[in-house]
Amino acid sequence: MKKIIIVLSLVLGFHQLSAQNEQERNHPFGQYFNLLNGSNKSSLKRIELSSEIDSTWEKWKERGYSFGFDPRKTPMYTSVNGILSTPYMIQVRGNADERNKKRWGFHVFEGYAKDDKSRITMLVNKHIEEEKPVAELYYYGTVYNHSANAYNWFRIGSDVKNHSFLFSRDKALFYGSLTMSNAFTLGNIGKDDILTTKPEGDDENNAEKDAKYVNYKELKNAKDGTMFYDKENHIVVIKVNGVWMQMLVQALPKGVKYDF
Repeated sequence: MKKIIIVLSLVLGFHQLSAQNEQERNHPFGQYFNLLNGSNKSSLKRIELSSEIDSTWEKWKERGYSFGFDPRKTPMYTSVNGILSTPYMIQVRGNADERNKKRWGFHVFEGYAKDDKSRITMLVNKHIEEEKPVAELYYYGTVYNHSANAYNWFRIGSDVKNHSFLFSRDKALFYGSLTMSNAFTLGNIGKDDILTTKPEGDDENNAEKDAKYVNYKELKNAKDGTMFYDKENHIVVIKVNGVWMQMLVQALPKGVKYDF
């Protein structure tokens, strides 16, 4: 009887050891590096990398790491000390707890400059404008607020100085030509679209009022050649030699008619 018990104990111990070894092979770093099944019916594997939550992590003291995250709910950054390359794609998906997974629940990409403070950022669905969600792309500087000075130029088209197209918070500078395949609309500006003093507080919180102040500031400092449509007086105006002047328009020639 004792021999039978000893044999059963050895078999059970060997089975437990095999199961443990199998678990260690499948999960060599526990919760940090996991091999998961592709599906319930498949033995094929996929990889999952994870970091733990540690609110005392020294990087949380740096704004570029902690801003927009709750260190009590957000895992520490998982780092790859090498070039990350894939023949497929890098994807950021929505989730049930966006706020502690994307930064503020919006940011899907950040790339920092050599000062480790200014960055290019892409985010989605922070705002609804013109009845649609907005994706936003910008180069954020070191002022760390929502003023115009906080945003650097974002160049699209090339990396050649004084070429291509630059975009900032309220300005766009086109070095190249612009070809329109549809209509071009001037700004329709009236008294209700102008605010002569900058509203106090954060520009994001005062977005509508601040936009009216931007209108005033840009028209006040407008260069020769600037045009807009005065919607109250129903005239097109242009700045010539430092003076705003009306552009003359006339009725369509006889026989010219549009169906729109």
